[in-house]
Amino acid sequence: MKRPVLVTGGAGFVGSNLADALLQDGERVIVADNFSRAGVSLNAEWLRDQHGKRCRIEAADVRDREHMRALVAEAGQVFHLAAQVAVTTSVDDPVHDLETNLLGTFHILEAARALPVPPPVLFTSTNKVYGGLEEAPVYLDGDVYRFVDREAGIGEDAALDFHSPYGCSKGAADQYVRDYARIYGLRTVVFRMSCVYGTRQFGTEDQGWVAHFARSLLAGEPVTIYGDGCQVRDVLWIGDLVKALRTAMHRIDRVSGEVFNIGGGPSNAVTVREVIDRLMELTGADVPVRTADWRPGDQRVYVSDNSRAGRLLDWAPTTPWEQGLEQLVEWLREADLVTPVSSSAAMGEIAD
Repeated sequence: MKRPVLVTGGAGFVGSNLADALLQDGERVIVADNFSRAGVSLNAEWLRDQHGKRCRIEAADVRDREHMRALVAEAGQVFHLAAQVAVTTSVDDPVHDLETNLLGTFHILEAARALPVPPPVLFTSTNKVYGGLEEAPVYLDGDVYRFVDREAGIGEDAALDFHSPYGCSKGAADQYVRDYARIYGLRTVVFRMSCVYGTRQFGTEDQGWVAHFARSLLAGEPVTIYGDGCQVRDVLWIGDLVKALRTAMHRIDRVSGEVFNIGGGPSNAVTVREVIDRLMELTGADVPVRTADWRPGDQRVYVSDNSRAGRLLDWAPTTPWEQGLEQLVEWLREADLVTPVSSSAAMGEIAD
């Protein structure tokens, strides 16, 4: 019998969407999650309701080495998505951040390496491994920050510069995953992801800023931007990311050891204020938009150069950001998630 697919962090935003797509195609899936984030229990219940026994829900923490060894030993493929994902949390508790992001990834790699036939491992990293992008100067063009000379965006050859404990833990894990392909012959792939948004995302102040803004505006709450709102991100619809994840795993023998920058690309590069303005139109909200000081190390511009993914995965994002925002707001309304989420919605450092 074909072995199940293991998705760590499988009840989270990306994990639940990936698990659903795999299950719809007839795969058996082990969803491993420690249920520490808001909304993940709802995602797990949804997966169970949709797919029954083919979706096995495991309460598991990637810091638990023996539990990871047992789960990886069952798996035919491993999508390692579990992580501590908030920059601010990493600053407040760097030990927890390191143990989850670096040590947890190390447990997955070692569990795979110990097997006679190791399953392939796909690891989701972050654009934060590039730090402040000092080598890519920007300028303010009216109300939009732009790169001086990188119209296609940031490629995988950009200098690594880990800022914040989050950037350090994810960056170190990123390098371990790559090196296990070189040294031990494991079949691994790294995705350095930009800002992903979409259905089944329960945004918070620290992470998932697009969904967080949408929920706040639907609830009639004011929103706060750290910075001037002219900062740019290439937002990526979750369905497009799921296609990229699955394609990379299907082509693992051809792309093992590769790293891919994965984001919305130049066609989906928008300012924070543009996103808020469109969400206000979609929600009918009329609330104050406040500004606060920039967060240290926040990038003025981040846009992914997806050309390597285009060449090796035949992949490119297909969902325009305007359409994606419409689908997100529609889902939030249908899921009855129009509830206050904080006293003031805020965009801090934009992580993933």
